[in-house]
Amino acid sequence: MWLGKHHVRLIFPFLFMISISVSPSLSFAKSHHRHFNSDAVMPAQIDPPGEKLIVVNPNVHAWAAYTPDGARVHSGMAAAGSNWCPDLHRACRTRSGSFRIYSLGSEDCKSTKFPLPRGGAPMPYCMYFNGGQALHGSYEVAAANISHGCVRLHVEDAEWLRFDFVEGPNDENGYRGTRVIIKPY
Repeated sequence: MWLGKHHVRLIFPFLFMISISVSPSLSFAKSHHRHFNSDAVMPAQIDPPGEKLIVVNPNVHAWAAYTPDGARVHSGMAAAGSNWCPDLHRACRTRSGSFRIYSLGSEDCKSTKFPLPRGGAPMPYCMYFNGGQALHGSYEVAAANISHGCVRLHVEDAEWLRFDFVEGPNDENGYRGTRVIIKPY
């Protein structure tokens, strides 16, 4: 798309334009997708938690998965609960604290509540950790807290967590699913 003298490519969720002057009479713009670098905001190493751990930081819109010895093995963008949900007329922030995954879903997981009034919003690879709050895949992930309380992840990240990292409660882990820490806003 052309915007004035600049060629602009629209890319969701981020767009910025850099004008480059080649000569006094010629100017063109390059459009770039601003790649979110979760590795830059989530530490590569933490104090050894002694178990697998997922940390979500709503302030930097990122999550990371850590091994029992504290090494980050994967990270990505996360969109936590919003400061205000107009349809609920209240805040819907993700509760901060330490939780455990207690239920795992498939790629067909759906919300039973949202959108109001009947639910049905896709939540692929849902992993419930606090009541109705879950980590799950979404095609609407931004570097902003925009959900009704769940933590939205890119679908590929949610699938990786669900099948390659997270454990639900079972006999082998003493019915203690993978630990999830939601940092305070």
